[in-house]
Amino acid sequence: MELPLQITFRNLPHSPAIEAAIRERASRLERFYGHITRCRVVVEAPHQHHRRGNAFHVRIEVTVPGDEIVVRRDPPQHQDHDDMNVLVRDAFDAARRQLEDWVRRSRGGKASHEELPRGKVTKLFPDVGYGFLETTDGREVYFHENSVLGGRFESLEVGDHVRFFEELGEKGPQASTVHVGGSGAAG
Repeated sequence: MELPLQITFRNLPHSPAIEAAIRERASRLERFYGHITRCRVVVEAPHQHHRRGNAFHVRIEVTVPGDEIVVRRDPPQHQDHDDMNVLVRDAFDAARRQLEDWVRRSRGGKASHEELPRGKVTKLFPDVGYGFLETTDGREVYFHENSVLGGRFESLEVGDHVRFFEELGEKGPQASTVHVGGSGAAG
């Protein structure tokens, strides 16, 4: 990760496994939006006299140009906070959603389909429900049949032009929303 990442454990011992999970999740945020200037994560257990089981807290602060996104997960609001892995995953998922909203707002809330990247279908695997797109800059992007709007996956053919919203998946870029049709796609 290129951006400054600060991880703090309070009232509990340092966990290399949790630190690795935090670093991976923070790296995913940075790959989604490359202009993050700082990410600070605090994982803590309540003081002994406040303890109810192994309920943990997490706070994530993501600094972006001119703003800060803050996510806090506390046990009374969320029941699965006795598992730090679940806690870290849920907190970073919430941070990702807030970052997506912030990016959308910072671009003036523009959601026009004309602004979505364009591409064309290059590979289809209908028996297992996925395919690949080629972007206008020649990159390959995975998509799942559930990402194709209007249930049109079955009617897709190699060479069809599409517009899509790209995000970073577990194994690389993926199209989360695929609109079939349009011209001027990758060729």
